[in-house]
Amino acid sequence: MLRRKTEVKAQGFTLKAAMRNSVVMSPPVAGAFRERPSKPTTFRKFYERREFPIALSHDTKGHRIAWKVEIDKLDYHHFLPLFFDGLCETAHPYEVLARQGVHDMLEHGGPKILPVVPQLIIPIKNALNTRNRQVICTTLKVLQHLVMSADLVGEALVPYYRQILPVFNIFKNKNINTGDGIDYSQHRRENIGDLIQETLEMFERYGGEDAFINIKYMVPTYESCMLN
Repeated sequence: MLRRKTEVKAQGFTLKAAMRNSVVMSPPVAGAFRERPSKPTTFRKFYERREFPIALSHDTKGHRIAWKVEIDKLDYHHFLPLFFDGLCETAHPYEVLARQGVHDMLEHGGPKILPVVPQLIIPIKNALNTRNRQVICTTLKVLQHLVMSADLVGEALVPYYRQILPVFNIFKNKNINTGDGIDYSQHRRENIGDLIQETLEMFERYGGEDAFINIKYMVPTYESCMLN
């Protein structure tokens, strides 16, 4: 009697894959969209040590920050990067405090913001690289506010597009929803594809003459909004 040959699993494009009894395995999933756990943030550590001049307040609209000092008197070089670091947070109350803290400081910072931009790039990159859709949407809204927060901030971000925009390129077309999901996501401005498009257009408008070509290099499918 002839012996039945057992099947051997093999990776594609190898000598083993050419054997008669081999079964070529499917390629592994790239995992570009898979969420990546973030490390414990410095923001959380500072908050638990009570080193922030803030407290969590509650009112009819929900949770918000109660500042213990005037925001425009804060040391922006120290506090703004720490609040940006907290954008990775998804747990309560850290996520609420970090998100609102960033927006409050951007609203009152004025000329204090531009010199701090280089310190914000790593926290922004870390938040985007979590691949967490909630975190990405929050960070995109923060980037839009950052660009509008003070003169020349949009131009100051251009040299850092190579660190910021790779995740934009990955998620730019993640715009497809089914059923009621599209209505709710658009109402809450949580559609990643739309937010990425909005953010890229703001980068182009406020980034100066070199903005478009640098965006196009990192996100080849982007088309200029200035031609409309």
